[in-house]
Amino acid sequence: MNKAERLLQTVNLLRNRRTVLTAKQIAERLDVSERTVYRDIQSLMLTGVPVEGEAGVGYRIQRNFELPPLMFDKSEVEALLLGARMVRSWSDKALAASAHSALNKILAVLPPDLRELEETSAIRVPQFQGQSGAAKYSERVRLAITAKQKLLLEYSDVNQTPSQRLIWPLGLFFWGAAWTLVAWCELRDDFRIFRLDRMQSCTPQKDFFSPSKTQSLDAYLENVRKQYGDCGLE
Repeated sequence: MNKAERLLQTVNLLRNRRTVLTAKQIAERLDVSERTVYRDIQSLMLTGVPVEGEAGVGYRIQRNFELPPLMFDKSEVEALLLGARMVRSWSDKALAASAHSALNKILAVLPPDLRELEETSAIRVPQFQGQSGAAKYSERVRLAITAKQKLLLEYSDVNQTPSQRLIWPLGLFFWGAAWTLVAWCELRDDFRIFRLDRMQSCTPQKDFFSPSKTQSLDAYLENVRKQYGDCGLE
């Protein structure tokens, strides 16, 4: 559970009680330490949530407190729709499902006139068949990036020359026509870029990596900026 989820659950716990809740009780409900609860209570107070009480006694929220509604205007909803549809059409099934789920949660709390945009919006994103090769390994690569797990690639370059590479996957970039993977290549002992649709196989290894500052995604991006200036890579 991340901090944002934890803070929301803490607020809901306190709102649903007429009497105070101690830090120990909150900690047991959320499976965290009491110290974490104290920090979270302080964070809530700093953001204006009317938490009353003190350490050692207990906490409650003023009874008239309501969470502010989630508010979007029409252009913001269309931007969210566009983003979710792009993910659905141009990424792997797991990420597409997550985008669809997130969008449904947002639509569920919108007023009817904005919710109708899902059907009436004129901005569409057709399925792009050229991404089928990239989607084959996209989820595997994403998971390896998160886990810092090495990958063994069977790869064909632009000239169809095959090679085998043991890499440290660092970041995925979408260029409109292709997904590329920035990685540290053990064979070249340097950064390399691999197109996902040119991967013949992609096998997670038992070994994990811990990149130094000069082998990280931030280091790669800094090198790009030095060579080409600010080209929008974030």
